[in-house]
Amino acid sequence: MNPLETHMQNLDDIQPVGIAGRVTGVRGLTVNVSDFPAPVGAGCRILGGGGGVEGRVIGFAEDRTLVMPVGPMTGIRRDDRVEMVSVRQSVGVGAAMLGRVLDPFLRPLDGRGGFEVEVRRPIWPSPTPPMQRRRIDTPLATGVRAIDAMLTVGRGQRMGIFSGSGVGKSVLMGMIARFARADVAVIGLIGERGREVREFIEKDLGPEGLARSVVIVSTSDSPPLARVQG
Repeated sequence: MNPLETHMQNLDDIQPVGIAGRVTGVRGLTVNVSDFPAPVGAGCRILGGGGGVEGRVIGFAEDRTLVMPVGPMTGIRRDDRVEMVSVRQSVGVGAAMLGRVLDPFLRPLDGRGGFEVEVRRPIWPSPTPPMQRRRIDTPLATGVRAIDAMLTVGRGQRMGIFSGSGVGKSVLMGMIARFARADVAVIGLIGERGREVREFIEKDLGPEGLARSVVIVSTSDSPPLARVQG
């Protein structure tokens, strides 16, 4: 990356400060905030409620801004202060994420502490223009003979695996993560039952597969916005 690109990326990471409002009400899964001119998609924090709750701006209703928390709403009170913390949703990434189990906000779930961030990337990047997409012309070896022989997968291809419960989707996904000819596997366990997460990581994925994987976990009991973030 040349110095100009680095400078432009640093400018993109700058976030405005000083935008704040007050909670005026709670309805369902949304919090109404007054005097809060934050754009849709902005990240914010509802202060109070035992230390603060992260949230996202999802819309507007008359003169109120609608915020959906990404954590428990217990403890939120009328007139709690709401502060904007980011305009665009982004995450810090780096090679130190390999072998880690993280929540949707990249907080460690494996008890191994934090990791070093090398660069920030947008969660919702602009789509690649059609004429800049590479053609799918190179096979990707998955390490599963039945797939490689009869259902060859190409680099850049999307593939769906569908079946009923208990048939072996997790086992197959663990095999692909362990044996595919890829440098990194990013595995999203979104909406899984909590008791199945550890079993998949320790039994199906195993130490070998985990060593070159990043596992993002947002279980079925997580708030809806947390699963979307995951």
